[in-house]
Amino acid sequence: MKTTREKLEELKRLKAEAALGGGVRRIEAQHKKGKLTARERLDLLLDPDTFHETDMLVTSRTTDFVADGQRVLGDGVVTGYGKIDGRLVYVFSQDFTVFGGSLAEAHAEKICKIMDLAMKNGAPVIGLNDSGGARIQEGVVSLGAYADIFLRNTLASGVIPQISAIMGPCAGGAVYSPAITDFIFMVEGASHMFVTGPNVVKTVTHEEVTFDQLGGATIHNATSGVAHFASPSEAECLRQIRTLLSYLPSNNVDDPPLEESTDPISRTADELDEIIPDNPNRPYDMKTILRAVLDSGVFFEVQEQWARNIIIGFGRLGGRVVGLVAQQPNVLAGVLDINSSDKAARFVRFCDCFNIPLVTFVDVPGFLPGVAQEHGGIIRHGAKLLYAYCEATVPKVTVITRKAYGGAYDVMSSKHVRGDINYAWPTAEIAVMGVDGAVNIIFKDEIEHADDPEARRQELVADYQEKFANPYVAAARGYVDEVIEPRHTRERLIAALDMLKNKRDSNPPKKHGNIPL
Repeated sequence: MKTTREKLEELKRLKAEAALGGGVRRIEAQHKKGKLTARERLDLLLDPDTFHETDMLVTSRTTDFVADGQRVLGDGVVTGYGKIDGRLVYVFSQDFTVFGGSLAEAHAEKICKIMDLAMKNGAPVIGLNDSGGARIQEGVVSLGAYADIFLRNTLASGVIPQISAIMGPCAGGAVYSPAITDFIFMVEGASHMFVTGPNVVKTVTHEEVTFDQLGGATIHNATSGVAHFASPSEAECLRQIRTLLSYLPSNNVDDPPLEESTDPISRTADELDEIIPDNPNRPYDMKTILRAVLDSGVFFEVQEQWARNIIIGFGRLGGRVVGLVAQQPNVLAGVLDINSSDKAARFVRFCDCFNIPLVTFVDVPGFLPGVAQEHGGIIRHGAKLLYAYCEATVPKVTVITRKAYGGAYDVMSSKHVRGDINYAWPTAEIAVMGVDGAVNIIFKDEIEHADDPEARRQELVADYQEKFANPYVAAARGYVDEVIEPRHTRERLIAALDMLKNKRDSNPPKKHGNIPL
C-alpha cells in the first residue's frame, strides 16, 4: 500500500505530466511556428494567479486506433475558470500538441462542463480554438460531441457573452461553434476558418486557393464578415478580448460595468459645428464625431474592416457603456446595403440582449439601388435591421447629423420604431428622398415646359430645400425631440441616457419572433 507521501508525489507527477500536454518536443514545434501553447495563452488572457483548472486528469476513452501510451492527460483541451479585471470568466483552450487539438468525446465533455457552469453562475465563456477538427479515431462520437457544444452555444446565446478566439486552424464542423458565439477574434497569418479546406475545394471546384486566401483573418474580417477582430499577434488578440469584456456585463440580468469618468459631462466639442460640409454631396468622417462626444475620445470599434459604410462599436458616455451605430459618409456615402444591414442588425440585437443602451448617429441617403442588391435580397436584409431596432427595448437615443432619407430614416432608430430620444442637428435633412430627386419627380412637367428649364429647376430646388430639407418639419410633428447645436451633443446624450437609466419596456409574450433571416 502506498504511503500518503507517495500518493502526494503521484499527484504531483500526474499534474506535471498533464501540464506538458503532448510533450516537450511538440511544445517546441508549436513555438517554432510562432504560436503559444494552450496554457501560455490562458496566462496572458486571465488576471495573474486566478486560473483554476478543471478536469486536468481526463483522458480519452477510445480503445480503437489509439495505443495506451498515446492517451494524454487532459485530452487536448485545458478548461477551467479565472478572472479578467477581477470578474469571473470560464475558459477553454485547445491544445494543438495533443492530437492536433482534435475534438473527441472526453475533450468535448470538458468544454460542455464549463459551459454549464457558466450558465448556472452567469459568467462569460471564452474559447481559444486551435484544432485540426474532429478526432478521426473516435468516428461519429466526435461528431455528436460537436453537436453537444453547438446546443449549449445556442441555449447560452443572449444569456451570457460568448467569445471565440481562433488561434490556429478551425475547419469543418468546428467552425459552427464560433459562428454561434457573439464575437470572433482571429490572428493574422495564424488563424484559418473554413468549412472545407483548400485541397477539397481544388478537388470539387478545381479552384486553387491558399489557406489564407480561403479562410484567413483578412478574408473573414474584410470580405465574409464572419469575424469581428483581426490582431497581428496572439498577445494582442488576448489583450483585445480583455478590452471587449470591459464593456460587457457578465450576463443578461446584470448591467454593463460602470466607470467613473474624468471627462466633464458639459464638455463641448466646438469643432462639430463646422464638420458637416455645406455641399450635401461631400463626405466627412463620422468617427470624428464619435470620438468627440465619447468619454476621453475612446471608441472600441467592432468589425472595422467589413461593410465600412456603417460603423458599430462600444464607448462610454458619462461612465456608462453604450453601443454605437453610425453611418460612415466616407464610404459609399453611408448608404445601407446588404452587408451593412446585417452587420448593424446583429450588433443591435447583441446590445439589446445585454442591457447596453444604443446611440445611433444617422446620415443615410437610403438603401443602395441596383440589380445585384435586389437579387441579393436587400429587402430581406434591410428588414433585419428594421426588426432589430423595433424589437430592442434598451434605451435608444438617436442623432441625425445630415441625411435621413426614405425608408432608411424609419429604420435608423426613428421615433416610429420606439426611439426614446431623437435629436437632430440644424444640418439634418429628413425627407422621402434627396432634394434634386424630389424636384425632378414632383415638378417634371413644369421644368420641361419652362422657358429656361435649368433656371426653373434651380428655383424649385431652393424652394423645396427651404421647406423640407431641414429638421423643423419633423420637429413640428414631434418626430424629433429637439434640434440641438452640434457642440452640445455630448451633454445632451449623457442627459438623455441618465433620464432613461430606469427605462422599462417589453414586447408581447411569445416564444420568439421570426426575424427575416
